[in-house]
Amino acid sequence: MKPAAFDYHRPTDVVAALALLDAHGADGKVLAGGQSLVAAMNFRLARPGVLIDVNRIAELDYLRVEGGHLRVGALTRHAAFHRPVVDGPLGTLLSRVVEHVAHYPIRQRGTFAGSLAHADPASEWCLTATVLDAEISVRSLRGARSIPASAFFKGTFTTALEPDELITEIRLPLLDAGWRGGFSEFSRRAGDFALAMALAVLRVESGVIRAARLGIGGVADRAIRLHAVEAALVGREATESIFRAAGAEASRAVEPSADIHASSEYRRDLIAAMVARALAEAAA
Repeated sequence: MKPAAFDYHRPTDVVAALALLDAHGADGKVLAGGQSLVAAMNFRLARPGVLIDVNRIAELDYLRVEGGHLRVGALTRHAAFHRPVVDGPLGTLLSRVVEHVAHYPIRQRGTFAGSLAHADPASEWCLTATVLDAEISVRSLRGARSIPASAFFKGTFTTALEPDELITEIRLPLLDAGWRGGFSEFSRRAGDFALAMALAVLRVESGVIRAARLGIGGVADRAIRLHAVEAALVGREATESIFRAAGAEASRAVEPSADIHASSEYRRDLIAAMVARALAEAAA
């Protein structure tokens, strides 16, 4: 397995990277962690004529809290989240989710931003960004713009990114102490792509759900925010029966995909179970 021939560039600042993207358009591909791109190139499923390696761009490698958000630079590796990167529920939730991202060696190289750009429907970070209303900052020589996660993912391996644009930062809103998060995923083996997963964030006061954010992934062409189920949860008691009912409602809200790994009916059952488990963990 060898990739097709390509030209290789290693810019050391964002402007130089943007100039290369502008010059080569759709024929240029950005290399960060390379955990998906390199494999696709080896199988010749991807044949970029130009590879733009951004690993030497130090200005993209950061994690910081500012303006009520956790700001994640485009070169932040998955492994950065093995321990909470910020105090409070958000840091705890991210460190819980990252345990399910591929395998340990992959987490040392793969990047949060690269996962969003790849837009795999079974990506834990794509689901996280969708449920938490992340903002994705992108730049080109034409200027900068911020894209909400709800508009960023267009389908399997398809995003709102233009060929000359580079993700520079992801902003995740901080969660105050009143919130709690839960995540549940099912895969055949540890590290495999999820057949279904759910992420829930709840605010519970005196045993009653006051606010809810809920989404599922791995069952359609992109992560899905379950707004109707969220609304149905608000004002209800945080009990196991309510969570099971929410899982059942979630399973009816979508038409799950089918493939060689799982039928639509099987994924529908998984949705119900994953949603109930994620909600229970968030309420614990």
